[in-house]
Amino acid sequence: MYVRVLIVFFVLAAFLIQSGCSQEASAPQQRPAPEVTVITVTPQDIPYTPSFVAQTESSRQVDIVARISGFLDRIAYQEGDLVKEGQLLFQLDQKPFKAELEAARGVLQAQQARFKTAGANLKRVKPLAEQNALSQADLDRAQGEFDAAKAAVFSASANVKQAELNLGYTTIRAPVTGLASRSLQREGTYVNAMAETAKLTYVAAIDPIWVTFSVSQNQMARIREESQKGSIIRPKSQDYEVELVLPDGKPFAERGRINFADPSFSQDTGSFMVRAVLPNPDRELRPGMFVTAYVKGGLRPNAIVVPQLSVQQGSNGHIVYVIKPDGTAEVRPVVVGDYEGEKDIVILSGLQAGDQLVVEGMLKVVPGQPVKIVEPSGDNDKAAARPDVVAQE
Repeated sequence: MYVRVLIVFFVLAAFLIQSGCSQEASAPQQRPAPEVTVITVTPQDIPYTPSFVAQTESSRQVDIVARISGFLDRIAYQEGDLVKEGQLLFQLDQKPFKAELEAARGVLQAQQARFKTAGANLKRVKPLAEQNALSQADLDRAQGEFDAAKAAVFSASANVKQAELNLGYTTIRAPVTGLASRSLQREGTYVNAMAETAKLTYVAAIDPIWVTFSVSQNQMARIREESQKGSIIRPKSQDYEVELVLPDGKPFAERGRINFADPSFSQDTGSFMVRAVLPNPDRELRPGMFVTAYVKGGLRPNAIVVPQLSVQQGSNGHIVYVIKPDGTAEVRPVVVGDYEGEKDIVILSGLQAGDQLVVEGMLKVVPGQPVKIVEPSGDNDKAAARPDVVAQE
């Protein structure tokens, strides 16, 4: 009897212990609220500075073409170097053109002598014809010889001028100050003014230099719409300033102004071309370079600017996390605009002044659950917002 009671006691004790452990294991543990860093949304006036991929272009590129045919005697410049306006570039053989000029001058002198003789003859015939000592036919003949000799002098003078021009064309000088390309012909080559060999090189002016970029129809429509809403204030007289950033990320020292906008859209690209002119005294920019152009002069009044890391891409667009007054997190869809600097972005709609926006720790936030707001603690909190760090954990 004693043994049976002892067995029942031990079975009951084991059951109670097992029941207590099961209840303790099944009791849910309270998860601590995730720590987040927030900022208070504050509208502010910021510059409106759209950026465009742009390309540099010579402000005046001139093809150097031979106007006469002849043998190329000398290439008088260093290919690829800067040449000054009026500097000698090419010299053609002058000897045949000097001979043509001398021959033309000889013909002119002969015609001038003929004209002088015809004038003297007319001077003698005219008073005799008035006295009826000579017939009217003699007077007409003398007058005709005088007029013909006068016309011959004009023609011979024109031939002399043409010969002088041809001789002058043998010396080819730079029409502008700029960079001279390589010579397309070598010394000793016969240059035919009526053939492809007439093209010798080109000179590209680079100070000032042009910068061109394209504005699409969608960009133009968005700018016009935001201007009508007052989200963008354009400068007076459309006086925009242009700043450049070079491919290595270095800002270009000089600033320029927009001096041309194409009046029509391209049928191929659906965009129109805009051109700015900038000083380039150190010749740092060369034609054909790709740069980033920032167009300054506009203003975004009462703009909302937030860190880029606080905005995430959702399935239906961009979202942010906002902390409600009761301390819980809320998912808020937003419409984003242009980037502001390297780390911020403009929010066009979805946020308002006074909202508390989560900027760090949002990957641990559960919508509708409370969070703990803490001060930024450096790299650890920043790492918590990075997907690659979370994935490693």
